[in-house]
Amino acid sequence: MKKILNFYIIYRLPVVVALVIGGVLSHVYGDPILAWILYILAFFSLLLYFMLGTMRLVKDAVEEGNVDQALIYIKKIRYPKLLVKPVRSAYYMLQSTLSMANNDLATAESNIRKSLQTKSTLTGDMTGTNLMQLGFIQLRQGKVKEGRSTLLEAIKAGIPDKESLASVYLQLCSIEIQRQQNRVGKEYFRKAKALNPKTKDIVDQIRIMEKNISRLPG
Repeated sequence: MKKILNFYIIYRLPVVVALVIGGVLSHVYGDPILAWILYILAFFSLLLYFMLGTMRLVKDAVEEGNVDQALIYIKKIRYPKLLVKPVRSAYYMLQSTLSMANNDLATAESNIRKSLQTKSTLTGDMTGTNLMQLGFIQLRQGKVKEGRSTLLEAIKAGIPDKESLASVYLQLCSIEIQRQQNRVGKEYFRKAKALNPKTKDIVDQIRIMEKNISRLPG
């Protein structure tokens, strides 16, 4: 069933053409009811083509860690401005994530800002998550001051995923220690640890930082 759905999503436009041709042939051979059914199916398939694109396949590929396949699917979306708002916001966010994976930080920043501008609460407010990604991009660009400010904004806006929130606190902890604000850095570390994250990378970071942070004054 999944293979059939994936085929339909990838070849939705040719399916629309086939449905229209089938409708025309049905009219020619005197079956107007079938013709109108095919026309309606073609109309809704065309709507889905423009409003949803191949975002479901992109999301699946990203979750499976298949970046190359995700790039292939996302390039099939030719009119992102016609996507419905929640899907459009996710499109720009995923474009940003894929650009980060390819170390194209300028494009990553441009796309995450587009996601921020695409306001939609239909699937929940993603402002905090978008700001978090923007903050991490800025830090990778060497814009420490801007990145720190953006991550603080992200916390205020709300980061629903505790693993991501712990990651933000750890990043802020590192920034504050570099700024020699050890007391503030330790407070961020305590907040990260209190979330009890399970992601291996974050757990490893906490373990390493815990060994060093206790030696710091403040």
